[in-house]
Amino acid sequence: MTPFPLHLLRHGAPDRPGLMMGRTDGAPSTAGIGACIARAADLEFETLVTSDLRRTREAALAIAQSRPFPLAIDPRWRELDFGEWDGLAPTEIDGEALARFHTDPDANPPPGSERWSSLRARVAAALGDLSPVPTLIVTHGGAIRAALAQLCGFDIPQLWAFDLPYASLVSLRVWPGEAPAAQIIGLRT
Repeated sequence: MTPFPLHLLRHGAPDRPGLMMGRTDGAPSTAGIGACIARAADLEFETLVTSDLRRTREAALAIAQSRPFPLAIDPRWRELDFGEWDGLAPTEIDGEALARFHTDPDANPPPGSERWSSLRARVAAALGDLSPVPTLIVTHGGAIRAALAQLCGFDIPQLWAFDLPYASLVSLRVWPGEAPAAQIIGLRT
């Protein structure tokens, strides 16, 4: 099959940066939206998809204003639900528990949270539903890492090696099919 470009854009800075924001529906900052618009300005894409959370949705709506096609909202592109850690700063979380989570997030999820394997499964389903056309997805750091695990086969240590600050863009060339695969063609942070 013919490969297609897939661009994964992390949302810009929220109004309260630095928190474990999974299901927390924090507002984006004006600067964060502007950073996403600037990052997407020179991208060519035919499909625009976003998570349903405000910090992604508002940036995607701003990007969509200059494009001739509709915006698709897909909750499968949400961030990992951090359960009892959701909305907390990392300094408010037990350091050993946080380290165990980063070492093996599926075996050591935050209390009351979604498992890493669940995030991977929903992102894999969302990837499987994409049309093989140039696509931009405005999403979250965890969902981007889940997509990289699914498409490129990266393990947890490799995924944490990616620095994905707000408004980071990962561009891939994706070969669709039953077992999709991808090659990273760009990373802008």
